[in-house]
Amino acid sequence: MTKPSTNRQRAIAKSLTALLPLAPYADTEKIREMASARKMRELPASIAVWIATVTHVRHEHTGYDALLDEGYDRDAARFFVVGEINETLTRWRATRLLDPDDEDE
Repeated sequence: MTKPSTNRQRAIAKSLTALLPLAPYADTEKIREMASARKMRELPASIAVWIATVTHVRHEHTGYDALLDEGYDRDAARFFVVGEINETLTRWRATRLLDPDDEDE
């Protein structure tokens, strides 16, 4: 049973490297952990890594949580931090940025 897990870990590592070539190790390890979570296992590795990346950056590198604390709802807070998320992704030379018009992200 460890083989699928190992294959999954390799796929996540490959997706992380492709998506975030210059992300700091501490951040990639947290993203890797989130992408490996049980609730993400049904998703392709590349999608799990993208979702984990956006979630991590939103909570760790933006004012998202402060906006929630100020009473903004989730959608409004997410709208206001898209630029900050993309700035972080750009610093990490991400191969994809968050599209503010995509409601699924």
